[in-house]
Amino acid sequence: MSVAIRKNLQNTPDASVDWPAVLRVLALSRALDEMEETRLVPEKKVLYQFSARGHDMAQILLARNLTGRHDAVCGYYRSRPLLLALGVDPVEALSSSMAREGGYSDGRDIGVVFNWPNPQGTTALPMCGGVGSQYTPTAGWAQALRYHAEMLGSEEHGRSIAVVLGGDGSVASNGFWAALMIATTQNLPMLFYIEDNGYGISVPSVFNAPGGDISASLAAWQGLEILSGDGADPAEAATLTAAAVAHVRETRGPALLRLTVPRLQGHSFQDTQAYKPEAFVAEEWRRDPLPRLQDHLVPAAMDQAEWDRLSAEGRAMAERALEEADRRPVADPGRVARHVFYEGEMQKMGGIHAHGHVVVPSSDQPRPEGQRINMVTAIRRVLDQEMALNPRVVLFGEDIGPKGGVHAVTLGLQEKYGAGRVFDTSLSEEGIVGRAVGMALAGLMPVPEIQFRKYAEPATEQINDCGTMRWRTANGFAAPMVLRMPGGFFKCGDPWHSQTNEVAFVHNPGWKVAVPSNAEDAVGLLRTALRGNDPVVFFEHRAMLDHAWARRQWPGDDFALPFGKARVTRSGSRATVVTWGAMVPRCEEAAEGRDAEVIDLRTLMPWDQDTVLASVRRTGRCLIVHEDLQTAGFGAEIAARVADAAFMDLDAPVMRLTMPDIPSPHNPVLLDHVVPSVASIGAKLDDLVGF
Repeated sequence: MSVAIRKNLQNTPDASVDWPAVLRVLALSRALDEMEETRLVPEKKVLYQFSARGHDMAQILLARNLTGRHDAVCGYYRSRPLLLALGVDPVEALSSSMAREGGYSDGRDIGVVFNWPNPQGTTALPMCGGVGSQYTPTAGWAQALRYHAEMLGSEEHGRSIAVVLGGDGSVASNGFWAALMIATTQNLPMLFYIEDNGYGISVPSVFNAPGGDISASLAAWQGLEILSGDGADPAEAATLTAAAVAHVRETRGPALLRLTVPRLQGHSFQDTQAYKPEAFVAEEWRRDPLPRLQDHLVPAAMDQAEWDRLSAEGRAMAERALEEADRRPVADPGRVARHVFYEGEMQKMGGIHAHGHVVVPSSDQPRPEGQRINMVTAIRRVLDQEMALNPRVVLFGEDIGPKGGVHAVTLGLQEKYGAGRVFDTSLSEEGIVGRAVGMALAGLMPVPEIQFRKYAEPATEQINDCGTMRWRTANGFAAPMVLRMPGGFFKCGDPWHSQTNEVAFVHNPGWKVAVPSNAEDAVGLLRTALRGNDPVVFFEHRAMLDHAWARRQWPGDDFALPFGKARVTRSGSRATVVTWGAMVPRCEEAAEGRDAEVIDLRTLMPWDQDTVLASVRRTGRCLIVHEDLQTAGFGAEIAARVADAAFMDLDAPVMRLTMPDIPSPHNPVLLDHVVPSVASIGAKLDDLVGF
């Protein structure tokens, strides 16, 4: 805490704070915690409970300062007091804890994982169950505020800020450090609000920051205003929260506020806290902010009667909330599979569509023109056109700026559109994808690039959380984006740059997955993705980016392909070959002279089951060819569906030809030995037809 702030601390209550409102919400929060612990958990009406006692007062004071038209806050599992102070209906909060109809998720997510779409004021961004996952999306919202202000001319966004809450354990997470790097290198209006209760579940904070104090550890960090103090002291907490928010709002730069608070209950209801020394627990209760608030306000700001009345009002609000929440039924199980993808009912927040952007019409009929172009040129041209049409499209990733990407796909786009719309990022895939989530929530269309497929692994949590967002918020939020990702072999292979493993994204609910094999399909699928309302993994196979076979004429400025519609690239009657990506030209060549039908799926989520099944029913045989590993590859899913739906039409077992279950080898001779070749595909077809 700075000397100036310390001097401003008063023994008398700050008149600018609405202390009666603070007390009322604090009483409500305490009553809800007690109600859950003593009644609802024992009655098994709440299955997963976290108490906010000790953390509550400072959160409520923080919320009183969040007044910007586009302020946003992302909390974690102990953040309900903040939500209540922002105006969340206690009935909705308690319904969520009880997993009843309505609430934050319609019973789909645990009740302590909050979200609150609020287009007219402070929004509570969708929280996640993973510790530290809240940081990078909040950084993305902060960057979107600047984008709206500087690129789209919104003064309201220029006065708003982003706030992220985390405990002392979360400061050791990848997400914290990725967001800290983003916020400080980009000078974003973001407040890191750290609640330090001394323990991450049972692990002392000294394991998460040197000396147990992240604010001291970051004292020399450039571009970051740091404040620290006692979050259980009313005067100090009020002064520090106001000062931290004011700094970010006025300077448009980042700050970190670390408040020490007592955790008066266990990490969760089941936690006995046996790992805490008795003296430590006694000191925590001595620091309880509720009696300290009473000492601060009575009689200086109110008499005991008013204190008792306001406390009773908070408790009464909790009881009324319980009465209504307990009357709510469990959500209709028939609806539980809804809202994985956009179904025509617009989400409340997130994406260009929910924020007013109108997409120009498109056509799924190509109108070829000009010379054949490679896939690199085709993708770049679509990005260029969509950026010109939609000022909300923004591209970013490692080396995509002046260099134009390691595959030259974005070459020249920063020069044309500026570093505000096409920019390089720090080397953090967690930060790239997490930032994109926050930007999408703020109404932009982010197009992040992961440089190679294998490098997506550090972003796995953010990818999963993004995909499940629409479902777990019951269509409250969605984060549409296009996640571009080169991969696959090219001249040679290796375990780090040549992985495909598309099936991992198919297995993440909520993501669409495109795998174009040629320039025309890349144009149509990318344009659809950029104008769509769901997150899309757009897989760019390295071997096809400049492959002669993959070159096509430009299909037209309005050409857009629907997802889930395969292309029959070669007709035949004796066998069906199902494939995608770099295996399409190999399968076509292998089918020559063999009377086999070749199907290019083009998208894996959704995939065109109808076209595949109709072909198999005609030919009676099915061969699936893909570059990914065989065990649990996507070919296994296709084979299972064919066996389920067309078993009686088969004249031979469904066969697969894939790479063996090994990483991609580097030497071209070894690579050619394991990747399906024209010869091996032809031999497999002969086996299938000859069965």
